[in-house]
Amino acid sequence: MKPKMMVKISIDFVMTILLLLLMARQITGESAHEWIGAGMFILWIVHHTLNFKWLGNLFKGNYTPFRMAQVIVNLLLCLSMLGTMVSAVILSREVFAFLPISGGIALARPMHIFWSFWGFVLMALHLGLHWNMILGMVRKISGPIQSKSLKILFHLVGAAIAVYGFYAFINNQFLTYMFLTTTFVLFDFERPYPLFFTEYLAIMGLFVFLSYYGAKELQKLSGKRNVTHEK
Repeated sequence: MKPKMMVKISIDFVMTILLLLLMARQITGESAHEWIGAGMFILWIVHHTLNFKWLGNLFKGNYTPFRMAQVIVNLLLCLSMLGTMVSAVILSREVFAFLPISGGIALARPMHIFWSFWGFVLMALHLGLHWNMILGMVRKISGPIQSKSLKILFHLVGAAIAVYGFYAFINNQFLTYMFLTTTFVLFDFERPYPLFFTEYLAIMGLFVFLSYYGAKELQKLSGKRNVTHEK
């Protein structure tokens, strides 16, 4: 594996961990939440710098259904990251306290919740759109899976995670935060912390699952369209 690719994967992995920690503000505490968020934003900038070639090719080539889905998810994710960071700066009491910002807290608080939860879902969708590439790297290291029963088992495990993720998605009231029917994030302090992270990982798994298999269908559709044009 090329060094640049290893750096990209490492950054993406760290960003995923930080994302989970950012969703656990009541566990990490306000100060740590701010510093983790600042670190996340720095890594996000580095991520885009390393993938600048993708931005340069944005207006080149044909747009297949799969590529359109990628661009839409990436642009929405970019918007959510900017919205989260701007609202975080306004709300900051430590990391960005030196900035001469006054007012705007009443609007920034619900916007921070809105962009944070949408960003979590969009990050998982983004990961799912690249899941095939991740699986390809794993196959290069461990070799292809020959056993048909083992392949079926992996599909079943993925489906089970998605089902549990759907339950956790509803149970953690994601929709109320994503559509701002409430402006406060409820947290059950009696729930064991490992269970919190398990549920949020499962929610991430749900959207990775949906995005991965949705991407497969879009790629099939793109293939059919190419065959039609060739005829």
